[in-house]
Amino acid sequence: MKKWSRKLGVGICLIFLMVAILAGCVTEQSTTQSQDTADATSAHSDMKEVNIGYQKFGTLNILKAEETLDQRLEELGIKINWVEFPAGPQLLEALNVGSIDFGHTGEAPPIFAQAAGAPIVYIANGPASPKGEAILVHKDSPIQTIEDLKGKKVVLNRGSNVHYLLVKALEEAGLALNDIEVIYLPPADARIAFNRGDVDAWVIWDPFFASAEVELEAKILKDGEGLVANREFFLSERSFAEANDDILSIILEELDTVDLWVSNNIEEAAEFLSPEVNIDAPVLQRVLNRRNFGVERVTESVLSDQQSIGDTFYQLELIPTEINIDDVTLKEENE
Repeated sequence: MKKWSRKLGVGICLIFLMVAILAGCVTEQSTTQSQDTADATSAHSDMKEVNIGYQKFGTLNILKAEETLDQRLEELGIKINWVEFPAGPQLLEALNVGSIDFGHTGEAPPIFAQAAGAPIVYIANGPASPKGEAILVHKDSPIQTIEDLKGKKVVLNRGSNVHYLLVKALEEAGLALNDIEVIYLPPADARIAFNRGDVDAWVIWDPFFASAEVELEAKILKDGEGLVANREFFLSERSFAEANDDILSIILEELDTVDLWVSNNIEEAAEFLSPEVNIDAPVLQRVLNRRNFGVERVTESVLSDQQSIGDTFYQLELIPTEINIDDVTLKEENE
């Protein structure tokens, strides 16, 4: 048994048993999964590797640590190469150049990637978790409202999920991006700038958000509640997705299983993940407690929300061309 199973085997078995009972029959489920694996083996006997991109924290990060996906694909003779990225834009650039086949980001990075012509397609998404990102200020900051940001320096990762949060928060307050001084830095550099006092506010997502709350005593000026959905998206390079839907289905099955377990075992999951991501367990508990769980194939409703983000970014001249979200979907999945 692998690392996760050694530590958490009893709990996972109970979860699997409960799910199997609700589904109707353990034997039938196992037979179906075995047949799926056999079918995939037949269809993909020439595939040797799948390259999966992940970020500091997310369902894919948990799945990597849990290792069951590695086991499932190993049965097909396929090795997973896991590649870590600091944020969504960098991950999608790797998808663009063919360095990875599958990965996850927030809502905004796919918009920028599509506008740049990247051959990406939406595969699935998690539920909305608006409290998982926020605009932060220093613990002793005189800034009390979004209106107080006028003329101030605000740092964020360009093209990331929080880019849209900032736009919507400013819009609600009657301000525009040109009313503030926007500084673009990746999370690690942004934290340094924020901690040194070089900027007045930091727009950031979990787990960096929770870490800043706990370690820097940063204050929440505004989170995403009522402004943005903050969904996690799972995307693939188009040619890979079109040829390997059964492999993608296996990945999504394992993602959903992990999400189910974590949603019912927050404290234990945080303890397990802490050494994996080098973040203290109490910080991870904070992250998981404000996160919603579940993985499903993208729907027309979710894609419509993405179209709205794309339209907003085009109007603000953040992307050079208008986008049509239908161009980055697998038509057979959405017709």
